[in-house]
Amino acid sequence: MEVQYLIKGGTLVDGTGAAPVEADVRVRHGLIDSVGAGLVPEGRERVVDASGCYVTPGFIEAHNHWDGAMWWSPNMEPLSAYGVTTSINGNCGFSAAPAPSDPLVREGIVDIFNFFEDIPEQAMLHMLPWDWRTWSEYKASLQRGVKVPVNFASFCGHIPLRLTVMGLDAWERAATPVEIDEMAGLLDDALAAGALGLSSNLLDYDKHDRPICSMLADDAEWAALMAVIARRPGATLQVIVDNFMRMTGPESVERLGRLARAAGVRMQWLGVPALKFQNQVLGPIEAMHERFKSQGLDFWTGYHHVSPTSVINFERTLVFAQNGNPVWHEVIEAKKEDEKLAMLADPAWRDRARASWDGQYPHSYLNFPEHMTLRESETGYGPIGVTLAGYMASSGINHASDAMAEWVLVNGIGSVIHKKSWELDEDVLLRLLRDPRSVGNLSDSGAHGKLFCGAGDNVLLLTDFVGDRHLLRIEEAVHVMTGKLSEFFGLSDRGVIAEGQAADIAVFDLGEIERRPEEKIWDVPDGEGGRTYRYSRAAAPMRLTLCNGVATFDHGTFAGKFPGRYIGPGRTG
Repeated sequence: MEVQYLIKGGTLVDGTGAAPVEADVRVRHGLIDSVGAGLVPEGRERVVDASGCYVTPGFIEAHNHWDGAMWWSPNMEPLSAYGVTTSINGNCGFSAAPAPSDPLVREGIVDIFNFFEDIPEQAMLHMLPWDWRTWSEYKASLQRGVKVPVNFASFCGHIPLRLTVMGLDAWERAATPVEIDEMAGLLDDALAAGALGLSSNLLDYDKHDRPICSMLADDAEWAALMAVIARRPGATLQVIVDNFMRMTGPESVERLGRLARAAGVRMQWLGVPALKFQNQVLGPIEAMHERFKSQGLDFWTGYHHVSPTSVINFERTLVFAQNGNPVWHEVIEAKKEDEKLAMLADPAWRDRARASWDGQYPHSYLNFPEHMTLRESETGYGPIGVTLAGYMASSGINHASDAMAEWVLVNGIGSVIHKKSWELDEDVLLRLLRDPRSVGNLSDSGAHGKLFCGAGDNVLLLTDFVGDRHLLRIEEAVHVMTGKLSEFFGLSDRGVIAEGQAADIAVFDLGEIERRPEEKIWDVPDGEGGRTYRYSRAAAPMRLTLCNGVATFDHGTFAGKFPGRYIGPGRTG
């Protein structure tokens, strides 16, 4: 039954950046019908008492990876409990479409999701129908087969685009003119069907230490794909660059900026670095960003307002490989528990592991055993709650690699170590939050379930930056997560509270909400009839979350409604 709402007595923060006002909001037939003070109930409306609460647009998650998980976790929890009404996916060059017809190559796409985003391989192979080749066919399959509680939008990934056209050769060489034309045709199909644009990747190396195949694209390939984007108003080129490991970000941004300027396309790059260890590239990247703005270019930098925080598990993780430690990654690649344990106990492997540990990236927290906490023991033997450095001191083991191996042998492969976050440069972050050419509220939610789910990071802008430390005004924080993003992504019918807009709305008491501690939940199919875990969070909670005028979080619980639509630039489905 359709419910009409009158939200009364709240403080309205409309998403435009304007100062808060006292106003009521009436919702009818999925739209915002009227906004104003002293609205009177009419007919059979549910009146929501918002006294003491803020009433804001629903929050937009600007960088998610629910491409696979929404097929087996359609509740997409805990997004609705944190006021989220729109999820942006297909980021980092990774998307589920287009998809190659060759099963071997398709398994390679799944392996990419599995390695880079910690999305379970067996679940993705067997729970997605894979009844598409083109992106438009993927969208049609999604709309037939999945109902979700948030609006869903997605980029077309450069990596599956190359693999669909070139097969495994995509890992080896530049594309031919004929292959480039075919890629351009597939991208045009995606944009015509409502993809947000093209996402690409100039950051990642795979588990074999190969550069991700999008790095092999030459300028001719880039120019052809950008020409397709340029023909579609509202479409965006998104590129992630390396300000983490090999620090090639400045030259990547310079190159792509030159090509994007020539093509006349909007570009989002991730981004101006806000972690202190990245200061070595901050100067040239920030200078480039300011130059782009002064030239009036439609180039935007993305950023996280929460430092990446993760745990180390020994079943499936990219932590070791992406920190330049290939020998410890051999443990992750071993399929069976007894193989992993035998490796950890082998003196020859231990020798190689110490050398690998000593050669990993210098900024990696793996180099700092005082920053790693022994968090969860599968066997219960412990110790837990102490740092790896503390364990080394108590056990007399002198090398961190040997100490970790010994602790895992005693405590089991299912044990977990917490890795401290990198330190934020808060001055840089505050500049980015207020920058007119920045894209915020990036969380990676939907990926890295065994590291930490980023869902819920959005409320830190409200509770910490606004409520606790008064670094932002409420209208600034809400604008970062709503109206600014809807304008950037071309979602013209939502993101602000105004008459005629889609009724994506969050109602919350700032004193009640919190980014809750992570908790382990066992709701991910393992492909063998059982379940594996991911980290999630308890509800913030919102008082009420409406998506397209339907309550998705209500009375302190997920409402069991799935009103989300596929949305794209200038359209709702």
